[in-house]
Amino acid sequence: MTMDLDCDLHLHSPFARGVSRRMTPEVLLAAWAQKGIGAIGTGDALQPEWRKAWRSYLENDLGIVVLPTVEVQAEGRVHHLAFFPDFDAVEAFGDLLAPHSSSLTTEGRPHVRLSGGEVVHAAHEAGGLSGPSHAFTPWTGIYAAFDGIAACYGDEPIDFLELGLSADSSYGAGISELYGVPFISASDAHSPELHRIGREFTRLDIDRTTPAGVLDALKRGRVAMNVGLFPEEGKYNETACMRCTHHYSLAEAVEHKWRCPEDGTPIKKGVHDRARELSEGKPRQRPPYLHLIPLAMVIAEVLGLGSPTAKAVRKAHEALLTAFSTEIAVLVDLPVDEIAAVDPAVARAIGALRAGRVVLHPGGGGCYGTFELPHD
Repeated sequence: MTMDLDCDLHLHSPFARGVSRRMTPEVLLAAWAQKGIGAIGTGDALQPEWRKAWRSYLENDLGIVVLPTVEVQAEGRVHHLAFFPDFDAVEAFGDLLAPHSSSLTTEGRPHVRLSGGEVVHAAHEAGGLSGPSHAFTPWTGIYAAFDGIAACYGDEPIDFLELGLSADSSYGAGISELYGVPFISASDAHSPELHRIGREFTRLDIDRTTPAGVLDALKRGRVAMNVGLFPEEGKYNETACMRCTHHYSLAEAVEHKWRCPEDGTPIKKGVHDRARELSEGKPRQRPPYLHLIPLAMVIAEVLGLGSPTAKAVRKAHEALLTAFSTEIAVLVDLPVDEIAAVDPAVARAIGALRAGRVVLHPGGGGCYGTFELPHD
């Protein structure tokens, strides 16, 4: 017998740059329980102090599966994810990387002097799975530095590809070299707020709720569904200036020689345009992709507040989770009429979200996109 398990397998620890000090195992597990996520990645498992912090939480009363996970930066500044069944396998992976890095145990996301293929080969040797992080991101994604998987990984097969916040499954569906590669979605969270963690996740069809069970499902490509933001909400969805964030078509960017005519700043090619460039094949059917907006952001929109962490937003969020247990249940599963008994305006907005009645203003140039939901 198999079951669906919602998995968020990419996040970071306080040992990585730009990450909140509040990212602790206790805080994260409690937040994921509120979110309704059943399997999580530790992130940054090559860091020994972070591994030590997690050891007493690998088995937890919440029943959340904890999978040791790692992200490293290698040749071309490309980021790669690796997932392992236990910390012994992580340490074996670290031993293979150690001769090629001076930051292996000091940085949450270490740099290694290896090609992508060598990183993935080392992960396989250690008993793990590996593939590119946020593949289309125009700074550290594989398609920012390379025009194809083989150019980065050689003959070493990748086990999955992470889409990233600015892409959904449709962006890779027409890239023929990815036809047999499972797509995963994950939050890449740097802080524990509920609008960050679990904002993207992968629903896997698993036969056992263990780290090995999660890895086996991923290896077999048993992705039941990807869940995440609308791609337009990502910071690099459309081609735009990196300073004034004015958006340009691909033809306009080429005409301006990739310099904004307003301020001379470089124009950064957007994920949408890059994916379209790479899509030379007939789009292949993929598992369903469910577009969701985090509940705190929906509430902030309803209340007309600029921050999903505002006091009034937190109060409304807590009331809904007190009544209905998890955020995923509120956003996806519960009848709108039931939600309306607690918060009618939020219920109407969730109904609009489920019906696809969302007005999107795409992001670009490092600025997140925005959205509007009818709720009156």
